[in-house]
Amino acid sequence: MSAVLAPGRPLTAGPLARRAARAPRSVARVLAGTVTVFLLSSLLTFGLGALSDANPAAAVLGETATPADIARLDHEFGLDRSLPVQYGSWLTDALGGDLGRSWFTTVPVADSIATALPVDLSIAGLALLFAVLLGGAAGIAAALGNGGRTDRVVTAVCTLLGTLPAFVIAIGLITLLAVQLRLLPSGGYVPFGRDPGQWLRFAVLPALALSLDAAAAIARQLRTSLVGELRENYATGAVMRGLSRRRVLLGHVLRNAAGPAVTVLGMSVPMLIGGAVVTERIFNLPGIAQLSLRAAEQHDVPVIQGTLLVTVVVVLIANLAVDAGLFALNPAARRARSAQAKEAR
Repeated sequence: MSAVLAPGRPLTAGPLARRAARAPRSVARVLAGTVTVFLLSSLLTFGLGALSDANPAAAVLGETATPADIARLDHEFGLDRSLPVQYGSWLTDALGGDLGRSWFTTVPVADSIATALPVDLSIAGLALLFAVLLGGAAGIAAALGNGGRTDRVVTAVCTLLGTLPAFVIAIGLITLLAVQLRLLPSGGYVPFGRDPGQWLRFAVLPALALSLDAAAAIARQLRTSLVGELRENYATGAVMRGLSRRRVLLGHVLRNAAGPAVTVLGMSVPMLIGGAVVTERIFNLPGIAQLSLRAAEQHDVPVIQGTLLVTVVVVLIANLAVDAGLFALNPAARRARSAQAKEAR
């Protein structure tokens, strides 16, 4: 990672000042990019719903509806206005937390998402934790045993996991842990607030099924970065001074090599959300993917638009968290920020 300095390597005042000056601009670029992606995604999300051939008034009122009844309901839904006006009103309401109402149940879309989204967030959060723990441990073990049996085994397992779809892994885990060993339930969900212990029992299998592909990607990337960093002069010098290879890796090299793995972790968030469509069906989870599928079957456009928009927001927040994590792992950026604070005082 080019922006990371080796421990003990001095940073002159000139580069320090330039890095400090560039830091706010980098943050501004990230925020501007995030806002741009959000606006484009919202426009695309609205456009997909607006250009569909669904006629909500006719669907809700049935075959006996008269043209006058359909026109009245179209007016209530706001569908008799121009598309730019509809988009502006929808986006303004969405920014205020109002995603409209279902055409068929009249339940606020925000309420439906508020019920379903915690299921996905809790499962995805546990899956990310599994991915970090499993992928980090495997990557470090492979780097420490570079070229040896452990390295070859980790590489082979990661390659295998990277080729298996999430539903295959899910079925295999159910067969092994739920059917044969009877250690965990094969499906269902209990909210964390109701019973944390039961939530964990029901969440482990779907979270593990979602996490293994991400864990394999993290392990491969972390192993490659660690092996490269261990060949740098500062790592070689630390070993020559008598420090063990394990201590050099964990105490000096890991922070410098973690950046690409953190990036892979951030890229795994959309894959986790995409895999939730299949995983929720297999494990019978009442998440946002099932809400979207039911809405798609009914052509319930407000629900579809709301779930898509919320999914985009979740992915963008995850990307911002990854950028913040990369900045925290960057010693040069932290030194620049510290110097900027001292100059301000």
